[in-house]
Amino acid sequence: MAYFTDLALQCINGEWRPGSGSWDIIDFNPYNGEKLASITVATRDEVDEAYRAAERAQRDWAATNPYTRRRVFERAIRVIEEHEPQITEAIIAELGGTRHKAAFEIHMVKEFFREALQLSLNPLGEILPSSVPGKENRVYRDPVGVVGVISPFNYPFLLAVKSVAPALALGNATVLKPHQSTPVCGGTLVAKVLEDAGLPPGLVNVVITDSAEIGDMLIEHPVPKVISFTGSDRVGRHVATVAGRNFKRVILQLGSNSGLVVLDDADVDYAVDAAVYSRFVNQGQLCMAANRIIVDRSLEREFTAKFVDRVGRLVVGDPAKPETHIGPLINSRQAERVTAIVEQALSEGATALLHGSADGNLVSPSVLADLPPDSPLRHEEIFGPVALIIGADGEEDAVRVANDTPYGLAGAVHTADIERGVSVARRIEAGMVHVNDSTVADEPIVPYGGEKHSGLGRLNGPQVVEAFTTTRWVSIQRERSEFPF
Repeated sequence: MAYFTDLALQCINGEWRPGSGSWDIIDFNPYNGEKLASITVATRDEVDEAYRAAERAQRDWAATNPYTRRRVFERAIRVIEEHEPQITEAIIAELGGTRHKAAFEIHMVKEFFREALQLSLNPLGEILPSSVPGKENRVYRDPVGVVGVISPFNYPFLLAVKSVAPALALGNATVLKPHQSTPVCGGTLVAKVLEDAGLPPGLVNVVITDSAEIGDMLIEHPVPKVISFTGSDRVGRHVATVAGRNFKRVILQLGSNSGLVVLDDADVDYAVDAAVYSRFVNQGQLCMAANRIIVDRSLEREFTAKFVDRVGRLVVGDPAKPETHIGPLINSRQAERVTAIVEQALSEGATALLHGSADGNLVSPSVLADLPPDSPLRHEEIFGPVALIIGADGEEDAVRVANDTPYGLAGAVHTADIERGVSVARRIEAGMVHVNDSTVADEPIVPYGGEKHSGLGRLNGPQVVEAFTTTRWVSIQRERSEFPF
């Protein structure tokens, strides 16, 4: 399996070809600036071709024996295992992901394909009773048809597969548009793995393009019935608006401002370990990352000293080296944004316990304390290696601070009392809260999604069946009905 040069193409109806647009997307290595590939963008006509190909292929796929569909996912796992070293290097090169991050992402992709094995055999129907004598009610769950998937740059392989695999398992076809910064790992790599696994042409189409070229066509096109988008809440609002006026269902996995709460009876050393990982995994470019570390005043001094010490020992540098904890941000715009965030916080009166610096796209960690209560930064997503430590005056105040944000994706609570932790977790307005663990967690069989501005809908487990199927009621009258006229 080749990468970048061979996969730097559109994949439409099983054909690998360049786009016909008038400009190119340049795929760069964010660590060293190396040009990995140049990809001519897909046009509106090619988006239409992709959707029409998906529509044609889906009819036969939905009628295919589920055991036949299942075998594709079994082979996909083997393809990934056979090419894991090359995929690892692709993630490091295109994303600037560390080796730890690459290993985690590949592991999770295989887990989601394993879950797709089970979904292929999911019972998609039920028989319900009726108040009418002799009547039988059947409710069928049918594929929606075609799903449009828009993947982000931070975990592109995983977050593309997270929608594509279950959609296929349930009998749908897909059109996938990856982020411009990760066209291979978030797009054509997925298509290549499934092609090598024997998926029929047309069921996964990849269009590498941008709204500057196609406008809202990916969302407005009449073929897709569901749009699954992962990205910023700003773009998510637009996706929801366009989809809504075109009567399409949306699954939105958006940004967050997660809080990790350390209560007064927590194991401080363990909480520090969880907080460091929760904030700085993948350079903090993760929607579940803990922006805010909310610590009970009684533990604040001890926790802060240990946290700053641990963060100060994180290795920043070449993501290809096994010892590296923090690699580059995805591009210079992100690096400049994170640097500006730190300077903004300091101008507002925050204290820099660690003051990171930028070297190209490498940004070393910052730890900030004493941020004013009215600072906008306390309510925003940072998406970089900057941690905010916020003191809390007891349990109720910790919950208040955790909820003082328009977002609600993930969180964590650390305490010696498990049931106390559960009680606090249930009062935090987030879709996922973890007791005595990191804020960063995902499992294929549990519901994944957020509240408030963090998104709409859920993925994983039974929720993914709701996302990618539609219900159809068929009734059978076994006795003659009597009609009033």
